[in-house]
Amino acid sequence: MRRRVRPNPDEGKDRFELCRFKAQGFSVLEIAVPWRSTRQPRPQRPAPRRWVGWVRTPGKRGEAGGGLVDKVIYIHDTVNNMSGAKHSDPIPSLRRFNRFYTRQIGVLQEGLLETDFSLTESRVLYELAHTAEATAKALCAELGLDPGYLSRILRAFEKKGLLRKSASPGDGRESLLDLTPKGRQAFATLNARSSQQIAALLQKLSAAEQKQLIDATGAIERLLGGPPAPPQAPDLYLLRSHQPGDMGWVVHRHGLLYAQEWGYDEQFEALVAAIVAEFIQNYNPKRERCWLAEKDGKVAGSVFLVEKSKTVAKLRLLLVEPSARGRGIGRLLVEECIRFARQAGYKKVALWTQSELQAARRVYKQAGFLLLQKKPHHSWGKDLVSEIWELEL
Repeated sequence: MRRRVRPNPDEGKDRFELCRFKAQGFSVLEIAVPWRSTRQPRPQRPAPRRWVGWVRTPGKRGEAGGGLVDKVIYIHDTVNNMSGAKHSDPIPSLRRFNRFYTRQIGVLQEGLLETDFSLTESRVLYELAHTAEATAKALCAELGLDPGYLSRILRAFEKKGLLRKSASPGDGRESLLDLTPKGRQAFATLNARSSQQIAALLQKLSAAEQKQLIDATGAIERLLGGPPAPPQAPDLYLLRSHQPGDMGWVVHRHGLLYAQEWGYDEQFEALVAAIVAEFIQNYNPKRERCWLAEKDGKVAGSVFLVEKSKTVAKLRLLLVEPSARGRGIGRLLVEECIRFARQAGYKKVALWTQSELQAARRVYKQAGFLLLQKKPHHSWGKDLVSEIWELEL
């Protein structure tokens, strides 16, 4: 049995309780011990729903279609704070993708693609098959391998008859590495099975999904500092004038991409929205134009040419989607602006840009624009340097 003893004000704030124990054959024993509350913490009440407003149908009260039809409720989540949640930590997402993809392509198995080779050994075989006069030093640099680890792999290849070494004529301390016929046959088997595996993965996807997947892998390689992609046959893009809905796309993509890539705040998006609104409200098809580059129904880039004066046109809002960069779309859009400006009778094309937008500046320079003026300013949450470029037609 427990009997709580309230503290004496003169004895401080400590509480004690008398614990009374009684065993068979013994008298009652009372011991004073510090008292601890056995109450459980009171659960927090869920955050109340907050009524924000009402939705009414058109018409006056009492008329058909008028009056209150629904209540709009917003729930404020104080635990997860979803309304103002920041982006989740990217590290678990990338690690999850690594686990998924390594399982997808079978690199967790004891032998890669049902062979006796590990993933690293297969990669070394690939480099030896595609490199003329390979050396151990060059392989270490290319693959980022420890020299001792690579040396053990090469010795194993040599022991199995897959590799032969010869003295380098330029440096006697270095050996040239080359696959034997047996080694090339081993690589051919690996290469064929790898191609079959990827073909089986792609077979499950539509043509548009395959294109989306290839674009995503290219973006990953580019963002993580991979080598430039090999040149491909030029893609065919449709250049068209604007349609309903395109202006919203222009504002959305400018606001999102410039925030992600350059850290511009929402005031930049507001500027783009104002430019687009002015273009639509004062559109003169004989003197102004908006072009969008499109492929397979998806917009890949856009640009505007607007009237600044009777003799000067202004190039504005050049944008190319990240997945479409490096394919000459920006150059084609600018060239179309210049062609139209000449046809409309302008004498000059001017533009305003920022010094940090190096890719756009290269396009302007290649098109013949000249840099006339630079001016530091603070806009969109950043210290910037604006530039004015002009092209004489």
